[in-house]
Amino acid sequence: MILPGDSPDALARAADAIARGELLGLPTETVYGLAADASSDAAVARIFAAKGRPSDHPLIVHVAPAATPGDVPAGVAAFAAALPDFAERLVRAFWPGPLTLILPRRPDAGAAAAGGQDSIGLRCPSHPVAQALLAACAARGVAGVAAPSANLFGRVSPTTAAHVQDEFGDGLLVLDGGACAVGIESTIVDCTRGAPVLLRPGAVTRDQVEAACGRALVAPEALDDAAPRASGTLEAHYAPQAKVRLMEAKALQAGLDVLGPDAAHIAVWSRTPLALRSQAMVARRMPDDAEATAQQLFAVLRGFDAQGVKLIWIETPPADAAWEGVRDRLQRAAAA
Repeated sequence: MILPGDSPDALARAADAIARGELLGLPTETVYGLAADASSDAAVARIFAAKGRPSDHPLIVHVAPAATPGDVPAGVAAFAAALPDFAERLVRAFWPGPLTLILPRRPDAGAAAAGGQDSIGLRCPSHPVAQALLAACAARGVAGVAAPSANLFGRVSPTTAAHVQDEFGDGLLVLDGGACAVGIESTIVDCTRGAPVLLRPGAVTRDQVEAACGRALVAPEALDDAAPRASGTLEAHYAPQAKVRLMEAKALQAGLDVLGPDAAHIAVWSRTPLALRSQAMVARRMPDDAEATAQQLFAVLRGFDAQGVKLIWIETPPADAAWEGVRDRLQRAAAA
């Protein structure tokens, strides 16, 4: 059931559901999440079961914003055993926003949500509906809400309430917050090993992270300790039903020319104008900037699936830093 996210009655109903240990479809600025009380092992287990997600694959815990903008949210202390100085600088620079920090976990908090690890991923979202829901949950004694993307494990993330309903049916309560503004999952920075380590790119870029924390990012393999497991970092992920292939524009056009007028069940998403030889093909224009492409990405993949295509050919994104989050999602989708 989809409820308006700007309705106080709907928010109260949703917060009550979370407090009872139920699941909820929650809008954030990145993607919609499948939310539950992060401190309840039983509630967290319902997330893993609904998604078909391995229970050792950690979830990100979302906390309400601080009462004073720029301060560290109270929910951080409920789950994190420590907040390194460089991590605190990232909190003050980017929260609320699309940045997740992996922090040392309190031994008595969030073990199931953390996939059994001694670290935990925390984020404070900027979406007003998410913030209102998290504040209402906090008032009911729920310190944080675990909320991985509201889709079956490994599949395309949802960016509208309708996507969540398509995935899980009418039985799930979903707060409608409109289409997600960012459109891809948060940047993840590991802060557990004495230096900032980028585990997943996103809307907050490498340069922005380094400038805010005053330290250079370290490659995961450069440190002796293994990186903690984190959401969305499997080689194959974010995959539609159709097979995705990334190609440069010249290769795309060459493939279209070879297939000719009889080509069917193929969708093309490209920045470069291409000559389609078949009326049966589906084509969409990819935006020229990374931000707009990220916002559309998952909705485009879902739309192609809905049209019944078998193959999705996508022009390889540019190599510059602004496109890193988009490249990451498309490469993982193509690896599935």
